[in-house]
Amino acid sequence: MFEVIFDLETKKFFDDTGTSNPADLGVSVLSLYHRKITDDYHETKGELLSFWEKDFDAMWKIFQGADRIIGFNSINFDVPALKPYAPANFSKLPHFDILDVIKEVQGRRTSLNSIARETLGNTKTDHGSNAIKYWLEGSKESLNKLQSYCEADVLITRDIYDFGFKYKYLKYIDHWNNIREVAVDFSYPPKGASPQPSLF
Repeated sequence: MFEVIFDLETKKFFDDTGTSNPADLGVSVLSLYHRKITDDYHETKGELLSFWEKDFDAMWKIFQGADRIIGFNSINFDVPALKPYAPANFSKLPHFDILDVIKEVQGRRTSLNSIARETLGNTKTDHGSNAIKYWLEGSKESLNKLQSYCEADVLITRDIYDFGFKYKYLKYIDHWNNIREVAVDFSYPPKGASPQPSLF
């Protein structure tokens, strides 16, 4: 089987667009880790790639071939943000949103960074607001920083997913600064069952 773990960065803030629609933000770069896994879910081959907006046409075939497309807040943000660029069937592919699973169990959101810190002992390499600044600056150095940040988030997302898949729990810090543990089930649905729904 094949899995794709992905993340993207946008060109604008919501305040710049005057809307709350991710499709209005524009996508600067998308990074993904695609891998082959065995029937007992062990990775045998993986590759990290990044695509700038001008290169998006080359990446859709990777998504189309995936048995699962994994992201964090991807159903509510990344998938809608890609709508202006994506093939018509993109939202119908087998998307799996880690945050969506956590919200179903806990009834509330938490951040990727909080989960990474408490579950993996790792943190994000930068802040999302800087990603837009790097894009607007447009220098070779700033675009390298942008790509590196997006790729690092993909690898953190992959490691969180793998931890949750294996150990069936994740940890994070709540609003009261307490460490919480949430039980998660990332196993594949039975044959013929529907994947998580998408926004559109």
